[in-house]
Amino acid sequence: MSIQRTPQSWGRFPRVKPNAVLPVYWRHEVPQLDTLEKSILPYAYGRSYGDSCLNEGGISLDVSNLRHFISFDEEQGLLRCEAGVSLAEVLELAVPRGWFLPVTPGTKFVSVGGAIANDVHGKNHHKGGTFGYHVTQFELLRSDGTRLICSPEQNSEFFQATIGGLGLTGVILWAEFRLKPIQNPYIQMDSILFSSLDEYRQIAEESDKGFEYTVSWVVCLGNEKELGRGFFSRGNHDTTQPMPSNTQGKHLPLAVPFDFPSITLNRLTIRAFNLAIYNKQRKKYVHKLTHYDPFFYPLDAIHAWNRMYGKRGFFQYQFVIPFEGGYEAMKEIMQEINRSGEGSFLTVLKSFGDVRSPGMLSFPRPGLTLALDFANHGTQTLRLLDRLDAMVNAAGGLIYPAKDARMHPEDFQRYFPRWKEFEQYMDPQFSSSFWRRVTQPAAQ
Repeated sequence: MSIQRTPQSWGRFPRVKPNAVLPVYWRHEVPQLDTLEKSILPYAYGRSYGDSCLNEGGISLDVSNLRHFISFDEEQGLLRCEAGVSLAEVLELAVPRGWFLPVTPGTKFVSVGGAIANDVHGKNHHKGGTFGYHVTQFELLRSDGTRLICSPEQNSEFFQATIGGLGLTGVILWAEFRLKPIQNPYIQMDSILFSSLDEYRQIAEESDKGFEYTVSWVVCLGNEKELGRGFFSRGNHDTTQPMPSNTQGKHLPLAVPFDFPSITLNRLTIRAFNLAIYNKQRKKYVHKLTHYDPFFYPLDAIHAWNRMYGKRGFFQYQFVIPFEGGYEAMKEIMQEINRSGEGSFLTVLKSFGDVRSPGMLSFPRPGLTLALDFANHGTQTLRLLDRLDAMVNAAGGLIYPAKDARMHPEDFQRYFPRWKEFEQYMDPQFSSSFWRRVTQPAAQ
């Protein structure tokens, strides 16, 4: 068994290696997993930020070659494909035919299997829930060779455990899910400047009623006037234009060719970047027709943008807190971040709705969610995140496992009280660096 490529998370922390990488090329010819002596974890494109996609000292099962489409009912929008197919490939197939992803995260370079395993969410959670909500069935391969067809009606416990199950219940070989109809690849988009969290709240409550997609970028570093301001983006699929002959967006050939020096991202440069972004829009309100690509995937236009954080990588920190008392808690959290000087280069604020996921360990629930990127400055960054943990806990919130690299075991087990029930459906030969970190200490 030879290493084909070394799996790495998008945050590039922690830097760990598996014992081996085992590629899978065809869903009917998977290696005999129960003969392997190390723990196993599926791996595709490494877009999880923390260590949920890593298996230090174990075997990474590379499923990125499972990229065949199996069937597509163009009348019903029901798509079946292998688990290594990327969301980008789904869009290339579906959009010209008048269909779109039911839910998409902020990058299209994730696999369908990864979207299920992390039960990803997007700008339309308040309307469409998570990706897992739209999955109708999938085939799950267990290490003993058993192949289970899982759906809400068939092997439903494995269906619930696998959605949001971080790849620990077995290998998803193929999946079937429902797409949503569209008339063209365009979005009718509004961008609205807001000066405070109070104004954000007013815009968000209004927008969630009439717009399918809502999200905002917010300032977490600056003086008292700057803190909490930002711009709110909302949009709906356009219904006025015909389907163009070319549905692909225009792509700028941008890339980050090398690791930035660690000093590049500091309080001054991050604040300057925040000011530049905020001041880029001169008017309070801007409406425009835009292609879906820059609306949903602005960072995908910059190849290897994670190199901006340097060789030490970065921490993505996302949490959700209940609406009740949430805005007051969010202000305090932003103030703590500002005091620390550990500014976030990208800070995204959104409201989750009450569309319930079938996933046993799914993260989203009604409330305010904030996602931040912190350059890894070692101990001082980790201490800040510990302080933020305490504030999130006090507000009754929780942290997103798919983006985590340092969550404490007692916190994970409190956030997800069904974790012991989930263990019943884990494959006995599957494990991950994340799972060992958040569960093993409790068993000692």
